[in-house]
Amino acid sequence: MSANVTAKTPAEASPGGSPSDSGPGLLKLLIDGMRSNMRQYGMLIALGVIVALFAVWTGGDLLLPRNVSNLVLQNSYILILAIGMMIVIIAGHIDLSVGSITAFVGGVAAVLMVNHDVPWPLAVLLCLAVGAAAGAAQGFMIAYLGMPSFIVTLAGMLIFRGLTEVFLKGQTLGPFPEGLQKVANGFLPEVGPKTNYHNLTLLLGLALVGFVIWREVKDRKRQAEYSLEVLPANLFAVKLALLAAAIIALTMELGSYKGAPVVLLVLAALLVGFGYVMRNVVVGRHVYAIGGNLPAARLSGVRDKKVTFLVFLNMGMMAALAGLVFAARFNGASPKAGVNFELEAIAASFIGGASMSGGVGTILGAIIGGLVLGVLNNGMNLVGVGTDWQGVIKGLVLLAAVGFDVWNKRKVGS
Repeated sequence: MSANVTAKTPAEASPGGSPSDSGPGLLKLLIDGMRSNMRQYGMLIALGVIVALFAVWTGGDLLLPRNVSNLVLQNSYILILAIGMMIVIIAGHIDLSVGSITAFVGGVAAVLMVNHDVPWPLAVLLCLAVGAAAGAAQGFMIAYLGMPSFIVTLAGMLIFRGLTEVFLKGQTLGPFPEGLQKVANGFLPEVGPKTNYHNLTLLLGLALVGFVIWREVKDRKRQAEYSLEVLPANLFAVKLALLAAAIIALTMELGSYKGAPVVLLVLAALLVGFGYVMRNVVVGRHVYAIGGNLPAARLSGVRDKKVTFLVFLNMGMMAALAGLVFAARFNGASPKAGVNFELEAIAASFIGGASMSGGVGTILGAIIGGLVLGVLNNGMNLVGVGTDWQGVIKGLVLLAAVGFDVWNKRKVGS
């Protein structure tokens, strides 16, 4: 959260005087801006460094259009879980059951669609309701009965893993309807004249650039109106240019293969929707409040029990969605699905900027954290790093992210 201090104009922020100063003055401006926003941009920079490192190490294979599409498809369900987990952690809790709920919902979906021929759109709605009910049951025990979230969700992990075995009778069940498979594995259709790129993907990429620039400018103007600290004009322009360049580069990569995966649009909708709720809607601000300082939030009139209940209900729905995507991607529901998914989602949240003490984190940070893990996994597979060393490296990355959080808090406190 930004400190409540007077906004600095570009001239005030630049020690050289004029915001149009170039050379060392602009360089110092950039460095000072990065230092003051290190928490916000640290992992984004780290993601860029990791991508560049593996791009060189793999001889460019990491950035091949087909591999970029596979990165999105392979990590879609972890990114969905990371969004929900980030909200749980911001609220000051943890959820160890999401991997088991993912497997359980996949099993329920298989029984409905394969054994009972339920139309897949209806089955999807029923599965989301099952996930919401699972999250609500855990949320009720945590919020209204005062049970620790660690214990409740640990029990949920065991319960839903066992129920998955019961539903599937220890066997893998499939295949799923083609329509659901297209959601997890499909791409946007071709439209317009035949070119070297996927036209619809290019149009969506340009629209996304415009939306991101509009939102950033609007947020900066709003922060300035409330006398909050904003980036200097020069650094803000650099930020917009880098964001636009990154979106255009990704659009060109996807557009030169089969276009944007359908599940990428699902992720984009979740990112925009939950990002808006956490930034602008009352319940989102209350999640930050109860995670940052629960006694103060209660004194301010925040209904902490209701908010906590809704957080876990939402996490259950997100786990159900991830379960549907995972099962559809592999065209079958397995009792062993979702193993360690909760650890991947938790790691993505902390790598993306969440704090152990709660009250800190962003939805975009969860996506960045998930992409860091995804690029690490994909890059290490491409260069032939064994699974034993992959675990070591991912563990060190997680320790580095949490260590950075501790160091940043001490620096701010001092």
